[in-house]
Amino acid sequence: MVTFDFGGGRLARRVRAAAAVLGLAALAGCGSTAAIVAPPGVPSGVPCGTVTIANNPWAGYAANTAVVAYLLKQKLGCQVVVKNLTETDSWSGIADGSVDVILENWGHDDLKKKYIDDQKLAVELGLTGNKGIIGWYVPPWMAKKYPDITNWKNLNKYADLFRTAKSGDKGQFMDGDPSFVTNDATLIKNLDLDYTVVYAGSEDKLIAAFRQAEANRTAMIGYFYEPQWLLSEIKLVHIPLPLYKPGCDADADKVACDYQPYDLDKIGRSAFVNSGNPAATLVRNFQWTTADQNSVARDMTEQKLLADAAAKRWVDAHPDTWQKWLPTR
Repeated sequence: MVTFDFGGGRLARRVRAAAAVLGLAALAGCGSTAAIVAPPGVPSGVPCGTVTIANNPWAGYAANTAVVAYLLKQKLGCQVVVKNLTETDSWSGIADGSVDVILENWGHDDLKKKYIDDQKLAVELGLTGNKGIIGWYVPPWMAKKYPDITNWKNLNKYADLFRTAKSGDKGQFMDGDPSFVTNDATLIKNLDLDYTVVYAGSEDKLIAAFRQAEANRTAMIGYFYEPQWLLSEIKLVHIPLPLYKPGCDADADKVACDYQPYDLDKIGRSAFVNSGNPAATLVRNFQWTTADQNSVARDMTEQKLLADAAAKRWVDAHPDTWQKWLPTR
């Protein structure tokens, strides 16, 4: 059984909203609350019981949650509770015991120091296998027609192209959800660019805007990231900003460099991991490719598959991958 907790949490700075979360929500339901007994063949010892996964609402994370939750249920006999939370609230949940695992962490060195190094309430559970890249992008048609637009120093020359009713006399720079962690407004200010940030409102609306801009050959510049399944459909063109160097973003008010690349990782609640729960072993072993994540995310968002259906499709096609994640028998 998968239970979904939609309890509120304060808005963190970067959460990518995704239609995939609706697929997860559609699986909400009820079932037995009896103690879980591990299926035959699963190592004896600590039963899996209930595992609570923080689910940050962007399509790639939702794909992680779908597959991990499916395997926890089907292979380890767990009950799974999925809590839709912002990134910061996910860490708070780890600290207060209401969350067991975070499946896709983007940096957060300050939170790692607080909860892992200082308070010892959380532990790192290894890499997901995905690289996280955040940056500024334009649709392909713009890069072809205005090839020098990919040099950020030329952006002011093109600011008029991006003016909208919402941006007034400045060029419109589109961000996703207002809660996404971004440096964009600060970058625009510190790089002396004639633009202003306008929010699409969610990941799916940001995707729709880039699709429309490419299809209709309308001007658009905005924040985007990978892994993200849209990039396999539309080759958005990245505009490099001044080179990222460690520490160049340490002062949030003085950021004038590109985004840090991330080796995405997983975080576990210390007490949960140290209990010997076999679910912690599966999460620690969970590692896949960007293509894997994108295929599940695309099935959930574009094909409208429910999370379990999308997970089953991937699991059935990749036994050699996920079998390595299971606890040793």
